[in-house]
Order: sequence, then C-alpha cells, then structure tokens
Amino acid sequence: MVNLAKLDYAALDITGKNYHTWVLDTKIHLEAGNFGDTIREENNSSSQDLAKAMIFIRHHLDEGLKSEYLTTKDPLTLWKTLRDRYNHQITVILSRARYEWTHLRIQDFKSVAKYNSALFRITYQMKLYGDIFTEEDLLEKTFSIFHTSNVLLQQQYRTRGFIEYKQLIYVLLVVGQNNELLIKNHHSRPIGSAPFPEVNVASLELNATSSSGDNHKRGHSHKRCQWNRKGKNHGGQFHNQVPRHNSGPSFKNGNRHRGKARMNNALRNSNGACHRCGGDGH
Repeated sequence: MVNLAKLDYAALDITGKNYHTWVLDTKIHLEAGNFGDTIREENNSSSQDLAKAMIFIRHHLDEGLKSEYLTTKDPLTLWKTLRDRYNHQITVILSRARYEWTHLRIQDFKSVAKYNSALFRITYQMKLYGDIFTEEDLLEKTFSIFHTSNVLLQQQYRTRGFIEYKQLIYVLLVVGQNNELLIKNHHSRPIGSAPFPEVNVASLELNATSSSGDNHKRGHSHKRCQWNRKGKNHGGQFHNQVPRHNSGPSFKNGNRHRGKARMNNALRNSNGACHRCGGDGH
C-alpha cells in the first residue's frame, strides 16, 4: 500500500491545529490505495483492508494520540472519535480567516508576491468551510486595499477592465520587480557620479609587468647614482681635508699641491703601480 518507513504527509498534532489539512490528506491517500470505503458508514470492507487502513491512519498520528487510542481497532471508529474531538477547529479557523480577510492590506507586506500568497491562504481556508469567492470579489478586495498614496494608480488599474484576478496580480508583480531594479540602480552610486570603469584582466597583467620592469631599472639606476655619488665624494674628500687658514696665497698653493699628490697615490691600482707612469715605489 504505502511505504511506512516515512510519513507521506504531516502527522496529526495532538493539539489538533492541523486537523483539517490532515483529514484531506488522509482521505486522498486512502482513496488512492482503494481503502476509502473503510472510513464510510456501512462499508463492506474486508478485515484485511480494515487492518491496512488502520495501520496507515495510526502511522500518521502523534505519538500521544497513538497511546490514547491504543485499544481502537476499527478505522471508522477512530475516524469518528478524532472528528468529535477536533471538529471545533472549524469555528476557530474560520473566524480567524475572516478576521484576516477583513484586515488584509497590501502595505502590510514587503512584496506583492507575499501579499498574493497570504490572500490565497486565507481564501482557501474560507472556501474549505463554505465561504465562496468569485473573481470579482478578489479584484475588488485588491483594489480597495491600495495605499492612499496610490489612489491614482488604483484608478488606472480599474479602467483597464481586468476580468480575472490573475491578470491584475501579474501586472502588479511585474511593476514590483521593475521598481526594485530602479531602487537598486538609484542606490548603487551617488547622484551625478560616474560609474567605476571596467578593468580588463589583460591590462592588469600588462601594467604589473611594466611596473616590475620599471622598478628593476629604477633599482639599477639608483645603485649607479649611489656609486657616482661615492666617486664624487671620494674625490672631493681631499679638498675637504685642506685646512682653511688665512695665512696667505703661498700657503694655499702648497696645500693644493699636497692634495693632488694624495689623489695620485689614491688612484693606484691593486698591484701598487702608479696610475700615470706605471712604475712602482714612488
């Protein structure tokens, strides 16, 4: 009949809050398994069919309910007992659904889709217990609960002459999506500012390569400048060592010749040869 390893639908809660949906699901599954007669008055079902129906119904009961009706063997008896126990939920659910229908407003929902879902849930509950709605009722209800800031828009929708509710809700859904896109585009960047330029991956790699080459060249030139500065400072340190005295022109000339001799000695190569004549020992 049915795989009892898992539930085919939600089990009946011990509080009875899902009793009416549970009743509909149970009837559908029993009819699909050719066991619908087991919960009808004066049925001629075999004992085997009654047992299978009883197993299926008990499998979809809360554990507390299973313990309470442990001695019940007939599915029809169990069905009537549960109906007498939870049938008062009709009054509770219907009164709540009528209250929600009366106070239903579009502005109480974040989107048209959520409003549409709530409307169908309420109307389904009311239809389940005898309240019937026509397409005109759904259209008029939606027109009458527009926000006061959308009075002109509501009048424009009325003049379009919608016949079915789905036509109106389709237009509202499309308008809602377009409005969300407009708001996102408006808040994406400040007014009057230009959008961020698109960055190409190839251009990023090219810039990275060129910048690394420039840094490499800059490093060599920096070292060369340091060597030049060292050479200049090395040649200039002899002039800086000349004492500054005011002893007359002849003293300055003697110091100048000593500085040149020291420069010549400093320019010798590693073998000790003279830089000018190539000789040694002087």
